[in-house]
Amino acid sequence: MLAFVLVSGSLWILLELSSTLMEKMQAQEMISGLRIPEMDDISQFFLSLPTSTLVGIGALTAVLTYWLATRPRPIKPPCSLQHQSEEVPHEGGGRRSMMGDRTKLLTHYHDDATTMYEVFQRGLRISGDGPCLGSRLPNQPYKWISYKEVMARAEHLGSGLLHQGCKPNPNQFIGVFAQNRPEWIISELACYTYSMVVVPLYDTLGPDAIRFIINTADISTVICDKVEKAQVLLENVERKETPGLKRIILMDAFDSALEERGRSYVGEDKMGLPPAPDDLSIVCFTSGTTGILIINNMNQLFIFPNQDDCLISFLPLAHMFERLIEAVVYCHGGRIGFYQGDIRLLPDDMKALRPTIFPVVPRLLNRMYDKIFSQANSQWKRWLLNFAAKRKGAEVSCGVIRNDSIWDKIFFSRIQNSLGGRLRMIITGAAPTSPSVLGFLRAALGCQVYEAYGQTECTAGCTYTTPGDWTTGHVGAPLPCNLIKLVDVPEKNYFASKGEGEVCVKGPNVFKGYLKDPERTAETLDPDGWLHTGDIGKWLPNGTLKIIDRKKHIFKLAQGEYISPEKIENIYIRSEPVAQLYVHGDSLQSCLVGIVVPDPEVMPEWAKKKGILGTYKDLCKNTELKKAIIDDLVRLGKASGLHSFEQVKNIYIHSEMFSIENGLLTPTLKAKRPELKEYFKDKIEQLYSSISM
Repeated sequence: MLAFVLVSGSLWILLELSSTLMEKMQAQEMISGLRIPEMDDISQFFLSLPTSTLVGIGALTAVLTYWLATRPRPIKPPCSLQHQSEEVPHEGGGRRSMMGDRTKLLTHYHDDATTMYEVFQRGLRISGDGPCLGSRLPNQPYKWISYKEVMARAEHLGSGLLHQGCKPNPNQFIGVFAQNRPEWIISELACYTYSMVVVPLYDTLGPDAIRFIINTADISTVICDKVEKAQVLLENVERKETPGLKRIILMDAFDSALEERGRSYVGEDKMGLPPAPDDLSIVCFTSGTTGILIINNMNQLFIFPNQDDCLISFLPLAHMFERLIEAVVYCHGGRIGFYQGDIRLLPDDMKALRPTIFPVVPRLLNRMYDKIFSQANSQWKRWLLNFAAKRKGAEVSCGVIRNDSIWDKIFFSRIQNSLGGRLRMIITGAAPTSPSVLGFLRAALGCQVYEAYGQTECTAGCTYTTPGDWTTGHVGAPLPCNLIKLVDVPEKNYFASKGEGEVCVKGPNVFKGYLKDPERTAETLDPDGWLHTGDIGKWLPNGTLKIIDRKKHIFKLAQGEYISPEKIENIYIRSEPVAQLYVHGDSLQSCLVGIVVPDPEVMPEWAKKKGILGTYKDLCKNTELKKAIIDDLVRLGKASGLHSFEQVKNIYIHSEMFSIENGLLTPTLKAKRPELKEYFKDKIEQLYSSISM
């Protein structure tokens, strides 16, 4: 603020001096005709000024010069933000990115990194054997494994697998059953080093899914982290439910017999074994489907880290979103630090690691936003927070991203320090992010916040926020590696001619298909290679994509209206006291009901403002609070243009959060709709019976 005042003052004085000089020059012209003033005239004018005035002019000019030289610069966008995509001829309305070489789709950014194996090799060369993978014990600092050590351990493990009978080709599937930790990456890299294929397993899918994956993918070897998981696998073998499983390897024993054996053979095994770009890389079972996806051995890079960057790894490595971003980081020689495995300890891990890159899901951003405002426990503090965010947001909207403004120092430094104090990039995906949350956090966190959209079937991402575009309400433009088109969904009144329709993706990042399931593959991939996502999108005037609806989760009410519950949930979730909700309806009912989980940190204070007191558990049973929440949901629905038949008519307030552990959320924190329907079956029946009464 002081610099601004001084600069403003100096400009005013200079303008005044210029005006005075012009008056003097005009007087001279009246005396001597139209003579052009020379430098001597200007020199004489300044020499006639008092010394104190000259010193002031010099000081203010110095301040002005310093401000001009050091003022924050906006990020330079790689393309026009008003024209971020364009239609491609002969592709049925498909649009492509305006970045890079627009004559062809991108398959890789670096010629020396065309496979996942080469990606790591490039990071090894760039880093000069710098730190690569880090982990920590409680209350301890991070300990790091270097790039060379990671590569050596991967080679030893891979060679050991070969001498246990595994084959060095893309028909050899290796299961990895573990939480995020360095050995996960080492196991993955061991497979890439010898052209074998990684198949992630994770216990949140349940024992039936694990058996299904092992049997469908013909997995004979599984690498797992804990004895408990090995026991689950052994029990399946003993019950003859996974007859093909022959070998279980514990990560904690990597430094013993198998790796030692591999070390002695690694020289003879190494020649000519890494994969080619078109070889199979990953077989990925996605949550919420019954298919196993086949993904090429390739990499699609859409962020540009550097050797000094450090990523915090806590999103499941069994999912493409996390693994893709991590691959980008070590492609550029950066570091990856793993959380301790307990999400409750993530803030402590962030402070110890001080990451610069933070992949998240919207649910976590919502929790951060809610916690910030719950700590601002008065209307005045909330007003100040919003005021500061708007002032800082004005800079963000101009492309200026920084964490050293006056607003940061007064209001946001504590928030930034709670995340380690060094964040420069947050990437969010997996679900829509509220524009208000995204806008506030872009200002408060003082770092770039990118939003990606995609699914496992297109290797995690197909659109991404263009650097420099910090507007909200869209998921960015197509990535340079794919085209995107919209196709008609007539049953929901969406038509491509109006710029709306089902999002379809085409490009080298699109998966090969579902393993051993040609029928489902044909349903998802059309003959021209377009992946049909099931999401409804809309093109915005600047060439970015907005996701507006979902094609798959729709149903008819008894009177025939189509309902998209996820669209309604995305509106209702903006209700201040609501942490989670599930909107339910079916063709036998004429209206909708909902299950609402209030936010334990926000709801009690919200209720207190309405004169409703009590503990969290008591409030969840309070009929007066239930009515207040219904009224707030309906208010939001009306403001967003929901029809009356799209509004819930009754809700049940549930006091326990939907979670991965209780089977109601996927590992990427999406709602498991069939499981929610079954879990709340009795409550849903009671809600409908009370409406009819």
